[in-house]
Amino acid sequence: MRGLNLDQLRTFALVVELGSFSAAAERGGVTQPAVSLQIRQLERRFGLKLVERVGRRAGPTAAGLELLTHVRVIDAALAQAELAMTAHASQVSGRVRLGTGATACTYLLPPVLAALRRRFPALDIVASTGNTADMLRGLENNTLDIGLVTLPAPGRMFQVTPVLEDEFVAIFPAGDPASIPAAATPQALARLPLVLFEPGARTRRLVDDWFEAAGVAAKPVMELGSTEAMKEIVGAGLGCAVLPRLSVSGAGQRPALEVRPLAPRLSRSLAIVLRKDKPLSRGLRYLQESLLALRA
Repeated sequence: MRGLNLDQLRTFALVVELGSFSAAAERGGVTQPAVSLQIRQLERRFGLKLVERVGRRAGPTAAGLELLTHVRVIDAALAQAELAMTAHASQVSGRVRLGTGATACTYLLPPVLAALRRRFPALDIVASTGNTADMLRGLENNTLDIGLVTLPAPGRMFQVTPVLEDEFVAIFPAGDPASIPAAATPQALARLPLVLFEPGARTRRLVDDWFEAAGVAAKPVMELGSTEAMKEIVGAGLGCAVLPRLSVSGAGQRPALEVRPLAPRLSRSLAIVLRKDKPLSRGLRYLQESLLALRA
């Protein structure tokens, strides 16, 4: 459609419909010379005669008659486009791409996303999980719209808003109280079969730093990427694990597990991350507001 002028096409269709340049000018609220100019410009665009006079009536040539069928298709497509844009303006719809960690996606976000789905059925929120570095890369490349990730989230292009402090805890099998140390210190945990997150995760780095700060090297017997798998391993009596409290509270609670706070305390910060130049659609704005409400 490069070079095509919609006003010229509509004027042409109006001349053919009314059979008169003057009638088309009156209907369109312009002068007759203006109508004649638009028709001449359209004819020059195609290098064809599109309108001819038959008696006192203006009618389409063979080329004009074929063009008229395309003008009607174009008008219908434009009407559909206007309806679609009106729907976007009047309701919250479209797609929002959310990147987050597996723990937050499993234990924190389901009620948030379910509430948004009930409120805005036409809004499609696509959640992806991965390490913080992967999520930040997705935001940077604009393959993700918003992230809920573990800090830090470096980068001058990002707008970072902390929303939740999540404490780490140690979990032990509930059926063997004698194996549970009086305090979950790095030294005490290092003497037990230890299950930790797989290397590369931001949460694993935080846990490793906690051990290192106490002068202890953590030597896990298992390294897993799933909090549920870690809880199953511990519940079966095969070791202890360090997990975010988020994964063992509420929906993550297990009767076969004993949960103890770490000493010294260790926590992580979850934050909303957006590109500073990211346009906020209505759907993205409502998702952002719902995530911000987690601070309450």
